[in-house]
Amino acid sequence: MTDDDADPGPKPVPAQAGNTRLALVLALAVPAMVALSFAAVPLYQAFCQVTGFGGTTQRGEAASRPVLDRTIKVRFAANTDRAMPWDFQPIQGSQTIRIGANGLAFYEAHNPTGQAITGTATYNVTPFKAGQYFAKVDCFCFTEQTLTAGQRMDMPVSYYIDPAIARDPNLDGVEEITLSYTFFVDERATERLRSQDANDAAD
Repeated sequence: MTDDDADPGPKPVPAQAGNTRLALVLALAVPAMVALSFAAVPLYQAFCQVTGFGGTTQRGEAASRPVLDRTIKVRFAANTDRAMPWDFQPIQGSQTIRIGANGLAFYEAHNPTGQAITGTATYNVTPFKAGQYFAKVDCFCFTEQTLTAGQRMDMPVSYYIDPAIARDPNLDGVEEITLSYTFFVDERATERLRSQDANDAAD
């Protein structure tokens, strides 16, 4: 047997093929993660914090910070999941705020049904790259909110734009940021609430 007849063994996988396979795996994995995260609000919160998906914001503190002359317009948007019957909307469409200054906005939620419902909101900040500089001091996201039959509630959002945004060359052209909330029915909390109401009525 000559050297030419020897078994050359498995051929190496070309780098391009490996990259293509990796890209395919990622393309399938990301939508799956997004679908799972929206199915469970706590999982979605953790997913956003780890990956930065949705323009993950920082948790701010009501402390002194420099207030710059540069302003940014903050737009407010609201959505509800298909299963959520609430009426949900921002009370103000937008606010123009100086970077570093404290801002306060309100959303209104209304339960037009004849039964109490507990909901939980997720958030989204666009452009995503600005999310790290949008600091929420206090808001209603990722916490249970219960509205009784016919109840209306104003929900405040206290926030500021971190002055560090002015030092980020990738955000020099950003003049607007959109903060959007989406409310979902918290099925377990709502079921517990209705069971308790039924027990109270029976007593």
